[in-house]
Amino acid sequence: MPPTSRLFRRAAVAALLAAPAAGLAQFHVTGPAFYGDAPDATHPWSIHDRNRPQPKRVEPGTPSLPGQPGKPPSDAIVLFDGTEASLAKWEADTKAGEPAQPTKWIVKDGALECVPKSGYIRTKEQFADCQLHVEWAAPKNVQGDSQGRGNSGIFLMGLAEVQVLDNYNNPTYADGSAGSLYGINPPMVHPLHPPGEYQSVDIIFRRPVHKDGQLVDPGYVTVFINGVLVQDHTPLEGPGGHLRRSKPVVFPAKGPLKLQDHGNPVRFRNIWYRPLPPRPIEGGTDGGFLTAEATAAKRKETAASIRADAAKLKTGSVAHMLRLAESLIYEKDAAAWTQVEKLAVAYAAEVKALASPAAEARKGEITNVTKALQYLAKFDLAPKNFAPIGVLEGVAKAQGWDLPAKQNKK
Repeated sequence: MPPTSRLFRRAAVAALLAAPAAGLAQFHVTGPAFYGDAPDATHPWSIHDRNRPQPKRVEPGTPSLPGQPGKPPSDAIVLFDGTEASLAKWEADTKAGEPAQPTKWIVKDGALECVPKSGYIRTKEQFADCQLHVEWAAPKNVQGDSQGRGNSGIFLMGLAEVQVLDNYNNPTYADGSAGSLYGINPPMVHPLHPPGEYQSVDIIFRRPVHKDGQLVDPGYVTVFINGVLVQDHTPLEGPGGHLRRSKPVVFPAKGPLKLQDHGNPVRFRNIWYRPLPPRPIEGGTDGGFLTAEATAAKRKETAASIRADAAKLKTGSVAHMLRLAESLIYEKDAAAWTQVEKLAVAYAAEVKALASPAAEARKGEITNVTKALQYLAKFDLAPKNFAPIGVLEGVAKAQGWDLPAKQNKK
């Protein structure tokens, strides 16, 4: 093989092992292959897996100021932005079976203001697990006390209420104060601004999940008020409520956001949400620890994509062999292993026959292939005594190369 061809070959193999692969664009692969601990029954990815999907880019928003609402993140779904037009995203909270009615709440000075005795308001859009941002302000002119002062509520999916109340120097029952999961859990602290100023509320909501009539995840609510944590992953005990102890109920797949009319002209602004991905208990695949079923499906999908990528490479090439070998990390496939085994045996025989200078010229390639095969043996994806490994290790020893410790021990 001419020197230029050898250089090209080494460069191609190095690029395969350390850089993205064209056929797996959806995975945005980057970094070395055959590197961290392999997938297992509940983890579809290796540690530091180059094939694991990259987080998508989201442009962050800007914080709100007293007289100026902030800007939502780029992927947020805006429910109210201070305009009359966004009022069209809301409707009156009519009873089930009744026709929809426009809300009687008004837009005033860029705020969605409750008109007392006009009833609750709800979004036309329905959603479930989310990151929700709401800003509210109680009237500056203080009237009433306890529950009669700046009272409203943020109802997640129309069911679980995060309390809105002017508790600035205004005590009430703890599980009904601002930031409480109403009737379930009080806030840890009261970080409220004075009446008339906007309070910024950020909520992470996970609805309860039932399967086959059994509760498998109670759901959780995390709440920050003005940047201060007031609910720390609080489990839902049902939707909460007034006077009666809450009991678990089956939440729908989706529901509206509701805001309460409690007879006070509370104002709202800058309302937006970001949907959250399904949890592993629901078959989601974005977490680290997944169900066995979700893990198997994700590993099978990844392996198929890698094999499809390998098919685009020159048949019998080192790059082709290594890409097929990489697919075995995710799924034991007899046909893929047969090809890898055949190619590895042929490769080891070729390398063994090289004169010392020729072997030295291909040191990087030979070392990388050796590491790949050792990795497969370490995780029982190739026999521990797989002959090509011994051949390549023997070449490395004869050349005086310092290989890392064998990878065939877990």
